[in-house]
Amino acid sequence: MRGRLKELAQERPRFGYRRLGVLLRREGHEVNLKRVLRLYREEGLKLRPKKRKRIASSQRVRPAGTTAINQMWSMDFVSDTLSCGRRFRGLNIVDCHSREALCTEVDTSLTGQRVVRSLQWLGETRGLPHTIQVDNGPEFTGRALDEWAFQNRVKLHFIEPGKPVQNAVIESFNGKMRDECLNQEWFTDLNQARASIEKWREDYNVFRPHSSLGNLAPAVWAQQQNLAKNLYAQVR
Repeated sequence: MRGRLKELAQERPRFGYRRLGVLLRREGHEVNLKRVLRLYREEGLKLRPKKRKRIASSQRVRPAGTTAINQMWSMDFVSDTLSCGRRFRGLNIVDCHSREALCTEVDTSLTGQRVVRSLQWLGETRGLPHTIQVDNGPEFTGRALDEWAFQNRVKLHFIEPGKPVQNAVIESFNGKMRDECLNQEWFTDLNQARASIEKWREDYNVFRPHSSLGNLAPAVWAQQQNLAKNLYAQVR
């Protein structure tokens, strides 16, 4: 088990001992968290702590809760740099209830029209939500998204300027993506960046344990919720 713990830590260098313990239990190892922590420390696998910037204290706003999948989505952008120094952006769309990463559109330029195109594709393959939560960036406040939302009867909920905590679900996802993917990869060109980010998104959805979902992967948790909903409907 010590050897397997080291292998998992090498495969997933940004996973801490709690998440690695979940993976060990998935593989059938009968181990408690204290033992995982002891082995984790003995093997020198402790993560390097992040340096956090001190900010002024401000009133925290609790995001509106959700009760069903596809009730509310959240959108935001991330950015990174290719090995040649050219910057690129990624559009992330996440289901606020199931935490599924629905889309990671990657390009050097992402306009409001590209945002609409991604939403249209998701609408055809998954269906549209009641509400989409966004910040006040020009791609989200522009005419293209506004017209699309009106035509499709989707409400756009804009957070207050300068308060990303109101969009906590997507901010948390962006942080995980940067820590476990963007900061770990060396992108030589845009095609490689798209492939690597999409591979990470799929792994996040179907394998990565999520603490707020009982350590299930988002897609697995969503599947269980849909099965339970169907069984309940049949019983009624």
